[in-house]
Amino acid sequence: MKSTVGTVILGIVLAGGLSACGADGGKADLVIWADAKRTAALEAPLKAWADKHGIVASVQTIATDLQANFVTANEAKNGPDLVIGAQDWTGKLVQNSAIVAVQIDASGLSQTAIDAVSYGGQTYGVPYAIETLGLFVNNDLTSNPAPATIEEMVTAGQAGAAENVLCLQVGESGDAYHMQPLFTSGGGYIFGTTPDGSYNTADVGIGSAGGIQAATKIGELGAQGVLKNSINGDNSQQLFNDGKCAYLISGPWALDGIRTAGIDFTLSPIPGFEGLDPAEPPLGVQAFFVASNARNPGFAQQFVADLLADTTITKAMNDSDARVPAQDALAADLQASDPVLMQFLDLAKSAKALPNIPAMEAVWGPLGQAEASVVGGADPSSTMEAAGTQVALNVQ
Repeated sequence: MKSTVGTVILGIVLAGGLSACGADGGKADLVIWADAKRTAALEAPLKAWADKHGIVASVQTIATDLQANFVTANEAKNGPDLVIGAQDWTGKLVQNSAIVAVQIDASGLSQTAIDAVSYGGQTYGVPYAIETLGLFVNNDLTSNPAPATIEEMVTAGQAGAAENVLCLQVGESGDAYHMQPLFTSGGGYIFGTTPDGSYNTADVGIGSAGGIQAATKIGELGAQGVLKNSINGDNSQQLFNDGKCAYLISGPWALDGIRTAGIDFTLSPIPGFEGLDPAEPPLGVQAFFVASNARNPGFAQQFVADLLADTTITKAMNDSDARVPAQDALAADLQASDPVLMQFLDLAKSAKALPNIPAMEAVWGPLGQAEASVVGGADPSSTMEAAGTQVALNVQ
């Protein structure tokens, strides 16, 4: 059989509409769904793997709502064999019976990554990359490459010639992921925990005293013009690359653009507010999940086994889309070839894995919108209390 890899961009997937069997996926022995970045990174190594096994493989970009579209299409039995997603999807996908547990050799993987894709005592995802946030510093725009506090960062940024002290994507709808270091430093939390360490969804921390304190500090940064609704996911990195921000909070995906722009930069830990808790950036894990209604589950299981057999596939993906690898062997190799990227491995030590429980689906929208509103001048107390109430109602 001729081995090929096809790439096609799909929009919304409905049970009776567009399916993975469309376009070149109809002839494929293995179909993988991913976002645009992961598609670009996977295309070449997937072709090499398909050539080796003498099969046809297809990686398809789902342009919007990848998780929801995967669940819908899988239920209708017209979805892919594998999907690439973040670890906080795990609980929701298990709850919807959309994925199956995997049996993998985890001996060469970061335990943090394995824990992040485990649910109910079973491993459901095959992790390939770890990601967190750090503070990128434009050394030409500030003399302080490693501020100890947010307040120190603001003072240093204001003393320079930068148009913006900080590029942190907020937008009109918010971005709770990128705001998480500030939220946790201020005392905010998403869900409390029970004595055994599991998440207690009845304890929503968004409208708690800590959540309100965090929002108050975030609101102060908005009033100072340090945080802006005009800076969002579309322009935050570009503003930094154009020399218009002294500092940028972002992840390893920002490295290529910064390097291409020729910015003289330092990567540092994200500081916390003076006198409050340390900033706790979110720890994310990107993983492959095997669909419960995969048309070819054997090929899907073979692919994830081969993914971990050596670093051939993951290294090729990393060359296209830099991430901190979950495989210890590749991480060791990159310590020498890309030490700046691997600084994120050190930053990940102070990060906290995002909850992978189904209730997380109810969090991102209300929390992000509340934080954006506070940046825009809304009252921190009533705004966060309302968001916390909304999340609590949504997870009941």
